[in-house]
Amino acid sequence: MATQVEVYAGAVDKGLEGVVACTTGISSIVDATLMYRGYTIEDLSAHSNFEETSFLLWEDRLPKEGDLNAFRKELAENMALTPEQVKQLKALPTKGVHPMAWLRTAVSMLALWDADAQATDPAAQRRVAIRLVAKMGTLVALFDRNRNGKDYVAPKPDKSIGWNFLYMLKGEEPNAEMAKDFDTCLILHADHELNCSAFAARVTASSLSDIYSAVTSAISALKGPLHGGANEQVMLMLKKIGSMDAARTWIKEALAGKQKVMGFGHRVYKNGDPRAKVLAQLSQKLTAKSGEGHWYEMSKEIDDVMQKEKGLLPNVDFYSATVYYAMGIPIDIYTPIFAVSRVSGWLAHIFEQYSKNRIYRPRGEWIGKEGLKWVPPAQR
Repeated sequence: MATQVEVYAGAVDKGLEGVVACTTGISSIVDATLMYRGYTIEDLSAHSNFEETSFLLWEDRLPKEGDLNAFRKELAENMALTPEQVKQLKALPTKGVHPMAWLRTAVSMLALWDADAQATDPAAQRRVAIRLVAKMGTLVALFDRNRNGKDYVAPKPDKSIGWNFLYMLKGEEPNAEMAKDFDTCLILHADHELNCSAFAARVTASSLSDIYSAVTSAISALKGPLHGGANEQVMLMLKKIGSMDAARTWIKEALAGKQKVMGFGHRVYKNGDPRAKVLAQLSQKLTAKSGEGHWYEMSKEIDDVMQKEKGLLPNVDFYSATVYYAMGIPIDIYTPIFAVSRVSGWLAHIFEQYSKNRIYRPRGEWIGKEGLKWVPPAQR
């Protein structure tokens, strides 16, 4: 009789690397090209906006002008929190709390106020999706203001999600260029094929659990430092290094000591992350404008050495760290901002999973003991 080890031999890869788990038409990665629904990330980041990109991810087409206006109106109408929601969310602890843990709880709580939370018809599920995309930035801004003893700032319905996030976070209107640059960051992070958090969302959705549960699963996966937390670690690394002169010495010593350098390498990209190239340009521009160009110069020095000495290229996290820092965004909410963007992609994956569902039920390759027999405690 064949053992399970023999049956499944060769079927398991560590971390499911290279294993095709499903078919998808949302986003694709081929070599160094990332596409959303057939459009390259370079094309979308240069010409689109986050609202339009979200529509594309959900509907598999770019919206006509009327479609986009209607979509924006729906988002605007759902961006604000009710007084009751603000009251209850402000009651959640913030001292010593990981921002992603707070966000995970806050998103789960939103379901309790949503009459459509358990609905299974597509129209109701789309309303839930609109509310989640509209409110994710509002939640993150509320968290940061609340922990700093500041009042909730309501969004302006005639402005975009990106513009409103910066406004609600800081309490002052961002200039048009800053809002556009932040919007570009949201586009770049909106989806990324079958990444850990998207897969978590799909697995939960495959049980036909509700959208809030699936998105909460995705947030939980994104919270991990191996997935969403790297951009935060990049900025902490740069601040620890401190200066351009120190960066040259630090990177050489780090490589000699086989120390991990955050923000480099990628499981899928072997010839460079296309998002990193866009973010590097933003980093150079924004750090110079903020009077702290040394953050970009340090990053570039580390980047050059890593490519030359290790053949490793930066991923999306490396330059996004200095982009957000130049915008005056607190370091520990970089990952929640990731969720503000990626929720649009998670929802696209949830919709796709629902549309052709089969519950995920993989098998494990047995490597444990066999043939054991129970004996009384005194004989063990």
